[in-house]
Amino acid sequence: MRLTERKIAATLRQHGYKLTPQRRAVMRTIASTQDHLTPAAIYQKVHKDHPSIGLVTIYRTLDILAKLELICELHAGGSCRSYTVGARGHHHHLICSNCGEVIDFTGYDLTQLEQRLSRQTGFEIEGHLLEFIGLCQNCQKND
Repeated sequence: MRLTERKIAATLRQHGYKLTPQRRAVMRTIASTQDHLTPAAIYQKVHKDHPSIGLVTIYRTLDILAKLELICELHAGGSCRSYTVGARGHHHHLICSNCGEVIDFTGYDLTQLEQRLSRQTGFEIEGHLLEFIGLCQNCQKND
C-alpha cells in the first residue's frame, strides 16, 4: 500500500516533527509521482511555489522522511540518490543502466545471509541495500 501525503503528515506529527510549509511541499512533491526524484529535482519543483526554500531544507526533510521509512531512498551508483514514496516494508531495486527505470521488488528474505556474514566477519549489521543494475526489457529490445 502506497503512503499518501496525509499518512506521512500523521506519522511526522506522531514523532514530534513540525509540519512546516516547506516540509509539506516536499512531501506533496514526492507523493504526487511514482518516479524516483533526486534532491535537485525535488528542489526545482518545490522552489516554484516556495522560492525561499534552500537545498539544505530539502536534504534535511528527505533525511527525516527516510529515517522514519516514509520514503524509499535509492542509491543509483556513486553519490547520486533519489527518493520516492513507497510501500512500507523492506524491498530492493532493479535499475536499468540505460534509461534509469526502477523496479521495486520484495519477497526475498536475506536474514540468513546477514547472520552468516555477521558471524564470519564480526560485523554488526544494522541493515542493507540491494540494487541490481542491468538493462530493462525495453532497452534490451532496442539494442
